[in-house]
Amino acid sequence: MLKRRHSLLPSPAAQTELVMHASWLIPNWPAPLGVRSLCTTRLGGVSAAPYSGLNLGQHVGDDPGAVAHNRALLRQALAVRPVFLQQVHGAQVAGLDHEAPDGQVADASVTTQRGLACTVLVADCLPVLMTTRSGEVVAAAHAGWRGLAGGVLEATLQQLWRQSGVRSLAADAAAAETLVWLGPCIGPQAFEVGADVRAAFVALQPQAQDCFKPHGADKFLADLPGLARQRLQALGISRIYGNDASAAWCTVSQPAAFFSHRRDRVSGRMAACIWRA
Repeated sequence: MLKRRHSLLPSPAAQTELVMHASWLIPNWPAPLGVRSLCTTRLGGVSAAPYSGLNLGQHVGDDPGAVAHNRALLRQALAVRPVFLQQVHGAQVAGLDHEAPDGQVADASVTTQRGLACTVLVADCLPVLMTTRSGEVVAAAHAGWRGLAGGVLEATLQQLWRQSGVRSLAADAAAAETLVWLGPCIGPQAFEVGADVRAAFVALQPQAQDCFKPHGADKFLADLPGLARQRLQALGISRIYGNDASAAWCTVSQPAAFFSHRRDRVSGRMAACIWRA
């Protein structure tokens, strides 16, 4: 199963720059020198079943000592401090500096500071990593359907661009300088939603209807990464990498590799991180 995902990774030589478990994902995107990123899998930690492996979520019922150990493993791999948020499926964006505590209520973070990793936890929701071609600012966003419909990507980009000195959300030049990576999430073959979810997205963008396939009475299969791409493209962003909605990226269908709340209900959390080295 993991062997099938090697196409998501760069060359082995690039992976050796970090002390990490072999299954973790290093985004294969043209990020500038000095910008690092990764997404963990469920492998490599000490948590016991049903959180077996590298659970990084403190709020899911796992042993606190195991979570602390897992977080220490992640910090060792990054060689910087991952800043964990209290995610609430909203659109709040935290600006990070070296005084930033863990546990801020936000679903995204942005920083220009070295030594800190913007970090989001996921177990079906879409992790989105962002930077600019200059590499002077990085950001991470947690995009479930509620956050995505609520504007978390737009809010994060607004902060990213402000940190880059751009004031207008619609600035074509800023969009052209932006790079985005979409990580693993629940795939369109597994994400069943109601008509209310479809209506929420179609009201924002009529073309969103293309990301929903009928699946029974008033039910649809939703393409979460496809919806994210539409929202990003509407802002003029074309440099979008990672999750293409193929089965290799689906958290639900790969229980040996990924945590999934939709599949297991009681589930650990993976982390997607981006930082300036």
